[in-house]
Amino acid sequence: MAAGLRIHIEGFDLPGRTCGPEGGDTVYSDVRVAVQRRDRPAELLGVQPGDAGSVSWTLECTAVVSAAGTDVKGPYVQGRSGGRFVYLSWGTGDGSGAFTLFRRAKLMLDAVPAEVLDTAVRQGLLVGRLGLSDERGLPLCARVVPPRITWTAGPG
Repeated sequence: MAAGLRIHIEGFDLPGRTCGPEGGDTVYSDVRVAVQRRDRPAELLGVQPGDAGSVSWTLECTAVVSAAGTDVKGPYVQGRSGGRFVYLSWGTGDGSGAFTLFRRAKLMLDAVPAEVLDTAVRQGLLVGRLGLSDERGLPLCARVVPPRITWTAGPG
């Protein structure tokens, strides 16, 4: 059985418009963050400045519930069943609207607690809330699971 599900991602504590170096001499300027579309890395949803007070994105998805568990699918959901995730892509701008990727964070949907996901599917909304700077003040990257991200369910 498939159900409509929205995933709402809320980010705070952004790293700023300039960051680096990360063990090298590269300094990134005009830093931005967005959600990357599956199979279309250049197609980004809601590009936001790296110095915003907070950012958010809402993704339209479907949830397929079966005996094997709940599988979330949608245009911005990456990966295979059992390993789904959402990419937050960090890049720089050049003034012309171009976005040059330099790192990504994987928000792991398989790490959403089962009871939260079940409630979200029933109510229509899954909310992920996370800080977007790492311990060094750089853009958050790599695999993101609780407690780095907090997942809750709500009425859609």
